Amino acid sequence: MITLYDADRCPYCARVRIVLAEKGVEHETVVVDLDDRPAWIYEKNRTGRVPVLEEDTFLLPESAVINEYLDERYPEPAMLPDDPGKRSLARLVIFRFDDLSKPYYALRRGEDGARLKLDAQLARLDELLERQAFLTGREFGLGDAAYVPWILRARDRMDVELDQYASLSEWLDRLSERPSIAAEIDVVAAM
Repeated sequence: MITLYDADRCPYCARVRIVLAEKGVEHETVVVDLDDRPAWIYEKNRTGRVPVLEEDTFLLPESAVINEYLDERYPEPAMLPDDPGKRSLARLVIFRFDDLSKPYYALRRGEDGARLKLDAQLARLDELLERQAFLTGREFGLGDAAYVPWILRARDRMDVELDQYASLSEWLDRLSERPSIAAEIDVVAAM
């Protein structure tokens, strides 16, 4: 049985929750209080961060790595393209995630100029989504799961208007129809 060490407010955990739901993988969840981390979480991940995936004696931290593991361990439905070139481009989108997360967290901290930097990254995503239906390519996949938790939180918790990004807004509307994303929208609404 898989155990996910999780925290609702953590968008990195949301990535893994989405992939587990998309793949229909049964798992147990252990909720970790991020304001009062238990000592044992440091035994699961030396940094004390979540998510951590545990399967028998195998422990794996870091959402992007966990999601690649889940995609290989549970190959249906595939969440990366079959074509090696397209798969590499999807991985590149995930690799460049910090381009969005840095201004996102800067805006949360109230840093000067953060909103302009976040808007620039949202515009970059919008441009990519003008050319393809999903961040992963032609189909929903790991690239989409990598970004959508932050886009939802920016929209719903930080009042970031997305109307000016037509393709990004349409992408989010399409994703919202997926049960895995609808569940995450409910999690964000309950925070």
